[in-house]
Amino acid sequence: MNDGSDELVFVPLGGLGEIGMNLAFYGFGRKGRIKWLMVDCGVAFAGPDLPGIDLIVPDISFIEKMRGDLVGLVITHAHEDHIGAVADLWPKLECNLYATRFAAALLEAKRLAEPGAPEVPITVVAQGASVAIGPFDVEFVAMAHSIPESCALAIRTPLGTVLHSGDWKIDAAPGIGKQTDAKRLAAIGAEGVLALISDSTNILREGMSPSEADVAVTMREIIGKASGRVVVTTFASNVARIRAVAEAAVAAGRSVVMAGRAMERVTAVARECGYLDGIPDFLTQDAFPHIARDKLVLLATGSQGECRAAIARMAEGTHPVVTLNPGDQVIFSSRTIPGNEREVGRIINNLIRSGVEVVTDRTALVHASGHPRRGEVAQLYGWINPDIAIPAHGEDIHLAEHAAFAKLHGVRQVIGARNGDIVLLAPGTAGIAGEVTSGRLCKDGNSLVPASDDALKMRQKLAVSGIVTIALAITAKGDLAGVPDVMTAGMPARARNGAAMDRIVDDALFQTFDQLPRPKRRDADIVSIAVEKAVRSAVAAAWGKRPAVHVLVVEV
Repeated sequence: MNDGSDELVFVPLGGLGEIGMNLAFYGFGRKGRIKWLMVDCGVAFAGPDLPGIDLIVPDISFIEKMRGDLVGLVITHAHEDHIGAVADLWPKLECNLYATRFAAALLEAKRLAEPGAPEVPITVVAQGASVAIGPFDVEFVAMAHSIPESCALAIRTPLGTVLHSGDWKIDAAPGIGKQTDAKRLAAIGAEGVLALISDSTNILREGMSPSEADVAVTMREIIGKASGRVVVTTFASNVARIRAVAEAAVAAGRSVVMAGRAMERVTAVARECGYLDGIPDFLTQDAFPHIARDKLVLLATGSQGECRAAIARMAEGTHPVVTLNPGDQVIFSSRTIPGNEREVGRIINNLIRSGVEVVTDRTALVHASGHPRRGEVAQLYGWINPDIAIPAHGEDIHLAEHAAFAKLHGVRQVIGARNGDIVLLAPGTAGIAGEVTSGRLCKDGNSLVPASDDALKMRQKLAVSGIVTIALAITAKGDLAGVPDVMTAGMPARARNGAAMDRIVDDALFQTFDQLPRPKRRDADIVSIAVEKAVRSAVAAAWGKRPAVHVLVVEV
């Protein structure tokens, strides 16, 4: 029973205004006594603007202060942008985690592969089942996606039901796993749905997403006709695609070799869960040199251009085992995620230069997205008929287009929320009621640091403008004791006019020191500041860039 003082709120901390780093909270209860349900805990992948950083996680300081009121963490599916931050953030929360068998097994496999990762208590929930978590009743509704056991969440509260779609598509033949449960979604819609929070990734694309079955047909055709080696690079988590490639290889009388630890981990979990039943065991990359070119299919990681992944090393000729030859084929069975175009293009160009034939989704149906196009989204709105729509999982352009689409399909109220917003869903008129602390934390080695951290800003500067380090000693009389030690890094050897850069630095250093009055030469701080400014200005005048300059002055 609701006595009228309770409220239901939605608070996203990741995934709204970006693709990736999905993390959100649903809150129910009286103000000051709200219980919170967390949905997903994902990462984003850093770009070249953050040197030395691979992963980014959401700032969850908002909920850390109320961790005693956090009743659980529910995982919609096992993609890294939904589970990748669990190991780093769960110790700050220490709540129970709820996931399907596949997601739970993959989380455990990741834990075993990461020294020091926390042992998280996981309650396994089957697709189609419901579980009571605090004041929330959560139903796991089967959805087709590009990884096994993806679920929408029907989150029931005394103030209404929210459907959190997760990542999904409509696919009558998804290859493995269950189809999107249209019958159940329609039944939930008939019960009445207060709000739909839904995937916006492909909202700019008309029609329906192709089926995994169609991709499987293409794979069988290409592999069946190939005369040389066939390399297929795809998302490590796409078990349906991996199975399709394996079945095509068997039909062509070829063995399957796998290269890439992430893919090996996923396939091990997939076999454990029965999704690769009937498929022969994959060979390790050590078997590659011993298999005839026309008898081999190689599955490799790195479809998004990751520099250390298997396909990148093959393209550069630096892979320790795999060597490709003219006449071999590489199939990019993936869609390039925005921001990765340059890296993927570099790999493709390297392969083409070496005489390898490259097949992408621009030339053949070798990839099907796991996200819904407009035709599928329209069907979901028809089934659910929500009072409120909140577009999620997308950049600003996707969220804006999804908002317009929802209005076009008769949704009474559409709320354009972003990370950090507190969205009041009930009671009364829904809308943005405030905001909480949100942001991004960068995983720097074993540490989590704010994206605004001075160390990261300095690293960005060093990546662009280099560094000059100077160490010098001064006597009590204000004279130099010995020769200063000067080191430069990340700078050209000569300026545009041909002058040696180290000579420019030395001249600025000695001239500045000599021009200082003797009393000031005895002050290490004054000397350090003067030399730093002079060297930076001299290099900037000669090179056009201002390096970071560090000066250490020791009094002897």
